Amino acid sequence: MNTTYEVRFWEIRVLKSGKRRYGVRWVTGTERHSKYFENKAHAKSRLSELMQAARSGEAFDIESGLPISELKQRDSVSLVTFAQSYMDMKWPNSAAKTRASTVDGLATVAAVFVKDAAGRPELRDMRRALTGVLIPPVTRGNEVSAEQRSVIDWILRQSRPVHDFTDPKLVRSVLDALAVRLDGGVSAATVYQRKRAVLFNLLSYAVEEEILPDNPLTRIKRKADKVVGEVDPRVVANPDQVSRLLIAATYVGARVRERGEHLRSFYATLYYAAARPAEALALRETDCTLPETGWGQLALGESRPAAGKRWTDSGEVHDRRGLKHRGTKEVRFVPIPPMLVAILREHLDRFGTAPDGRLFRAPNGGMVSSSSYRNTWARARTYAFTPAQVASPLARRPYDLRHAAVSLWLNGGVPPTEVAERAGQSVDVLLRVYAKCVDGQREAINQTIEGLY
Repeated sequence: MNTTYEVRFWEIRVLKSGKRRYGVRWVTGTERHSKYFENKAHAKSRLSELMQAARSGEAFDIESGLPISELKQRDSVSLVTFAQSYMDMKWPNSAAKTRASTVDGLATVAAVFVKDAAGRPELRDMRRALTGVLIPPVTRGNEVSAEQRSVIDWILRQSRPVHDFTDPKLVRSVLDALAVRLDGGVSAATVYQRKRAVLFNLLSYAVEEEILPDNPLTRIKRKADKVVGEVDPRVVANPDQVSRLLIAATYVGARVRERGEHLRSFYATLYYAAARPAEALALRETDCTLPETGWGQLALGESRPAAGKRWTDSGEVHDRRGLKHRGTKEVRFVPIPPMLVAILREHLDRFGTAPDGRLFRAPNGGMVSSSSYRNTWARARTYAFTPAQVASPLARRPYDLRHAAVSLWLNGGVPPTEVAERAGQSVDVLLRVYAKCVDGQREAINQTIEGLY
């Protein structure tokens, strides 16, 4: 470290091009430095801090331009400590699933951004300690076993300073780690991109806090697999196949097929209304307009995604959120065809509602778990499909019913603007992601094309 006591300051510089900015400028030895602020008061305060350090006889680091006391403070902030402060800042306004995703990304980074010291724990153990204790604000005071305490103490001692991200080799090694699963396999492209985004936001916060001069990820290029945003057309079922699946669902369940018959209406809502599973789980009787004849309407205004008790403010497994890509209290009105009206009317007559008015509920009146509706769906596929179809991706998940609905509407000639409104998507995302052929229509389309020649 090269230091100097020779420090000179210039007057605050005002940049008037575009948005007005105020620059603090100083020289350490022969090195020039500057820092710009949008607020003049902040610039004056920063200049005053630097001048006070110089007047008190403190040495300055020539390269960074910082007083030695500031430099030591900056370089002492470990990644784990900074990740905790970042999570404290993000937690209150983040959705439960976003919290879980962010913690997972931070833990992946923190588990590899450590010094090469003796006694290094297994990567899996470090990830478990970071996600389960160290990073989430709500778990840091939890009691842990002696073995886990040993892992936690090692991480806290050996976590590298955030400023080490100025080393390009270390940054690249972290990016490489994001692309590898715990079992040594290659992570999915979507997982890599999600974790890289978490890291990018963390480092941007470090720039904001003046720990880093800039975000190093803007300078490090790493080739990654392309993220496929389109729906695989092989998952999209045609109306006949969906009809068989809905019937097959009624044969699943131990007590006179009751569980499957209850969930049949849930699956039908995903298909005929193109609803997301979390939106259907929140559906209440008061949200439904179900006339005796003709079309009805659903007013979708809430989403109940399963996130886990650790991540929700309520301590419930399912979070309470507004609709995806919409305002907190915005409602999406979806017209529903007579067949779904009849199914929901029959459902209400037979099963009633949960105490809070929800249509779909667990036997104890609580939320239907994702494992419950997924397992029932897996059983229904074995009843409705041939062995070859069961082994294929066709309608593998309940969410694929939404894909089937949107694809059917688009291929049937419904205007994309109307489809997007009903499905709760923007038109550009809709056409890029959902515009696929329904399984079983390929032959008819081929005949249409053949007739053009």
